[in-house]
Amino acid sequence: MKKAIPVLIAIILIIIIGAAAFGAKIIEKYSYSRERADLYEYFHITKEDEVSIVLQDEMVEEKAFMKDGVCYFDLATVHRYFNDRFYVDSVEQLLLYTTPTDIIRTPIGTNAFQINGAPQDAGYMLSFSRTSGDVTTYYVAADFVKQYTNFSYQVFENPLRMQVYTEWEQRQVADISAATAVRVLGGVKSPILRDLSASETVIILDKMETWCKIKTEDGMIGYVENKFLENEREETPEPVTDVVPPVYTSLTRDKKICIGWHAVASSSGNDTLNKVTADASSLTVIAPTWFSLKDNEGNIQSFASSSYVEKAHNKGLEVWGVVDDFNYRANTGEEVDVYTILSATTTRTYLIDRIMEAAAACGMDGINIDFENITAESGEHFIQFLRELSIRCREAGLVLSVDNYVPYNFNSFYDFEEQGVVADYVIVMGYDEHWAGSQEAGSVASIDYVRGGIERTVANVPANKVINALPFYTRLWKVEGTTVTSEAYPMANVDSVLNTYGMEAEWDETTGQNYAEVTKDGTSYQIWIEDLQSISVKLNVMQSYNLGGVAAWRLGYEPAAVWEVIASYLEQ
Repeated sequence: MKKAIPVLIAIILIIIIGAAAFGAKIIEKYSYSRERADLYEYFHITKEDEVSIVLQDEMVEEKAFMKDGVCYFDLATVHRYFNDRFYVDSVEQLLLYTTPTDIIRTPIGTNAFQINGAPQDAGYMLSFSRTSGDVTTYYVAADFVKQYTNFSYQVFENPLRMQVYTEWEQRQVADISAATAVRVLGGVKSPILRDLSASETVIILDKMETWCKIKTEDGMIGYVENKFLENEREETPEPVTDVVPPVYTSLTRDKKICIGWHAVASSSGNDTLNKVTADASSLTVIAPTWFSLKDNEGNIQSFASSSYVEKAHNKGLEVWGVVDDFNYRANTGEEVDVYTILSATTTRTYLIDRIMEAAAACGMDGINIDFENITAESGEHFIQFLRELSIRCREAGLVLSVDNYVPYNFNSFYDFEEQGVVADYVIVMGYDEHWAGSQEAGSVASIDYVRGGIERTVANVPANKVINALPFYTRLWKVEGTTVTSEAYPMANVDSVLNTYGMEAEWDETTGQNYAEVTKDGTSYQIWIEDLQSISVKLNVMQSYNLGGVAAWRLGYEPAAVWEVIASYLEQ
């Protein structure tokens, strides 16, 4: 018996030790971890002056920066989330903001700013720049952005982060019933972001079976157990409405209009006014190609004539002078760089001054901008040019219209949405689907091409501001082996082309045009015809979108009967 006692004691000790070990594992498994998360890592902060941005209920990848107690966004962040009308002139180191009536200007890295020339001091640096290698990044003070944009923000420390709201929709909130912690993930072993005190209010983002994804008032997004939530309710925050949206007044007409471009290549071209309008009974606006960029200083070539305007007015026509970026260069061979002209504020302003002077001198009614050499690099400068020009046009009572290629993703820098705000009319040149340089034969303006252009435009521009331009021309295509060439012909000359080549046309439902082809001596000739029937199909599509009217390139190319077709459209 005595020998059995030590064995029994040993067994009991083993059981006790095993139970203790098992209990410790159970406790370890179900007890709350006190490990603290690295908040700098959590908020992806790698530099002392970086400020993490929590936008609405999501931490975004962009960062703000703290400089001398002022919070700044880089310009790309401002454009993406807040306001895309802030513009940097990197040539003259200026930050500009344009309203319907004013241009606010501040030199980069200063407190000073001007509103239409009147100097003021903000009391803090409004912007600054940083250069790394060949890249310069511009930053704008959050409070400066806030002067022109409705949003709220609050900055918190350790680490630096800011809660930003640009929307104020109804949300679910709850109170914390007892002290607990918000954790990185749902689970008692997940690291703690911070402690939560009883009665603290949190925003409910996603409620699961036992854990809830929440956001604290200081921008911590994490998880808390459902059992610590009480008084769950809906709450609608007070929106920020300090900034009243600007009103862009417009000279858009209250009925459909018809614009005809008049090709004027010299002063003597003005003498053809009577000829090109002789049959144009439906024309309401004539747009002579009077002005062209002449040099990189912002000067313009001009064929403007006050007597032309007077004659046009006597015919009941408005005159919208065309300003283009290609005719002077094409005619003289001299290089004109649109980017150079538009990217510097001084040059851009000089150009606008010249345009306005020319408009006042001849008494014309509107300005038609036809810049066809805009690249992605110069897109933002082109839009700023339109903003600034639109102020002067409103002051002078001039209609501002802008010509555009059919919109696609690759030319989105023409920014139809902003054009639709600042301009009176946005004109889609609904042609050149296939053009002189095309590597395949095809229609100049098939109906699907026209419809697609209109559809994508009215998605961004009010329909009553949209004008679709028709081609008063077509192309005869010549295909020899792999070589494709074409020649443009006026609508009025199509019948003679068909007779010359012995072609017979048939209606093509797919393109909405009459089509003809013939092969002679191994060479194929093809033509997609613009005629009264194809024009009618296009006008019917335009009518279905309730557009502001129609335009045509160019006067003098059309048969007289087309004006009756256009008259029917205008009267609908």
